[in-house]
Amino acid sequence: MQVRSYGLPQNMRTVVRPLKEVAIIIFSAFLIASGMRLFLIPHQLLSGGVAGVASVVGYLTDPKYISKLYFVINLPLIVWGFIAVGKKYILLSLLSVVATTWFITIIPEVQMTKDPILASIFGGVIIAGGVGFSLRTGGSSGGFDILGSIISRKRDIPMGNIMFLMDGLVILSLGFFKSWDSALYAMLCIFVKSRVVDMIHIRHVKLTCFIVTKEREMMLARLRELPHGITVVNAEGGYSHEGNTMLMTVTTRYELANLRRTILEADPSSFVNVVETVEIQGRFKRLG
Repeated sequence: MQVRSYGLPQNMRTVVRPLKEVAIIIFSAFLIASGMRLFLIPHQLLSGGVAGVASVVGYLTDPKYISKLYFVINLPLIVWGFIAVGKKYILLSLLSVVATTWFITIIPEVQMTKDPILASIFGGVIIAGGVGFSLRTGGSSGGFDILGSIISRKRDIPMGNIMFLMDGLVILSLGFFKSWDSALYAMLCIFVKSRVVDMIHIRHVKLTCFIVTKEREMMLARLRELPHGITVVNAEGGYSHEGNTMLMTVTTRYELANLRRTILEADPSSFVNVVETVEIQGRFKRLG
């Protein structure tokens, strides 16, 4: 079976992909800054993380320093991320921090709603969109995202849960130094943010894929190009009694689209069953 590819040439893909990643990172930074300037800062709320730490200090001194504090506090975390995670990740994260700092500076502070509950919810959703897309691109929005990414890459723990726990300390500081009402609103914002981040950042969600095919060698050759292992099972049709091959592989929801495309190119008539995996033990290559 011959499969024709109508995608971009390889040299074009090597140029377009980095540009796409940079564009997503800058847009994500715009979302984060917009959520802060339009929803959180006017009500003196926070979203947790380094932005939350900078906001608490800014509320106690002068809000105009929030952008500068955000940049300064992120610097040591970026250095740690460079050592623990990798060059590409940290370069994208640095771009995100610089862009977010700039957007916080230029976006005017406008109170989009007078209700602090609505401000907490919509601010959390918008900021989570920026954080989630940054993570999905292979970078981060800096700050606690770097710590969360280090933990999430080593352990199968949802990114949103990690961020929620670390943000709890920031909430306590806001309640202690300023107002417990503001701290409770911030908790609502952080909860919403953590749930939305988990919807977007889906690298930790494992899926088991069962593929029944007659194109054994072709399918195996294509699946071996992917990073995860394959188990081969000789199968027989329950009605036709014809011999088939069933291949089992465990992947992540993030990689599912690529796996689906690979299967269709190898054998468009194959039968595929994808189920969510509760737990895995043993060797499994996690995304870097």
